[in-house]
Formats: sequence, structure tokens, C-alpha cells
Amino acid sequence: MTPTLRTERLLLEPYVPDDEDGFVALFQDARVSRWMGDGLSSEADDRALFGRIFSKVYAEELFDVWAVRRDGRLVGHAEIKRTDAVDGFEIIYALAPEVWGSGLGGEVAEAIVSYGFETLGLTEVHATVAAPNTASLALLDKLGFAHVRDVTEDDGSTTRVLTRRAERGGPVTV
Repeated sequence: MTPTLRTERLLLEPYVPDDEDGFVALFQDARVSRWMGDGLSSEADDRALFGRIFSKVYAEELFDVWAVRRDGRLVGHAEIKRTDAVDGFEIIYALAPEVWGSGLGGEVAEAIVSYGFETLGLTEVHATVAAPNTASLALLDKLGFAHVRDVTEDDGSTTRVLTRRAERGGPVTV
């Protein structure tokens, strides 16, 4: 069961059905979706994805997925899951553009990295970032992630694979 996580300004908690419109709005925003997966999907596909969070991910306890809230308002999405792309656990997060530049990305990323180290017992976590997404690359660098390799995608674009390892004797704190 996905636990609730708290940061200084954020609450990461499992989605509830009433979050559907906010989830869809986040994923339908081209400024956000351009950095997520294969880019912008149809509204129907995003609604189906939201439904699968309940029918598959939560029902089968496949991995942890959170609604990111600030002052009770949905402002983002976060998850940590095992993926073949990195042959390990990858963090994924997205925030609404109206909160970009406020330091919340670091809070979300640090919360799920700490959860991976402290609760899941991982020794490393990974992130994949489109090479042109310099804001995310800079944020992850600041949080102690190291660039380990590049992947050339089918469309010719480059995805950077980054890794952060837990320090011996306990998790890294930034």
C-alpha cells in the first residue's frame, strides 16, 4: 500500500477518485507532458491511465504512485518503480507549471529517493531525463545524481540515465 509522505511544504499521498480531473489536467498540459514518457496523449488515454492506477497499480500493489499536494491542492504526480530501462528502481515526478521554480521539485524528488533508500531498502535509485530538460538535469545533479549513460531513442532524441547511490551506513541526505 502506497504510504503518505510529507515534506516541508508538500503532502504525497495515494490518489483518490476525485483527483481524476486534476491528474488529466496535469498530463494534458503540453509543458509537462513533453517530458513524460512518449509525450502528449489523448485525454481519453490519460483518463484510462488514471483508472489503471486504481484497477492495477493500487489493486495489485505493483509500485508506489502519489498525488503531490500543496495546501490541499493537487500540484503534481510522483512514483517509484522498477523499470527495465534502468534495470532498477526509477523515480518519476511531474509538477504543474505554476509551481515550477519554487524548489518543490527538489522536495518531491528527495522524498521519493529517501523513501526508496529508507523504506524499500534500495542501494541506488535512477532517473531518466530527456537531454534538453536542463532544469530537471540540474535539479538531479544538485540532489547527488550522477550521469551514467545516454540512450538514443527511436526518434533520435537522447535520454540521460542518472543514478544516486546510498552512502554506506545509511541514506544520503541533501
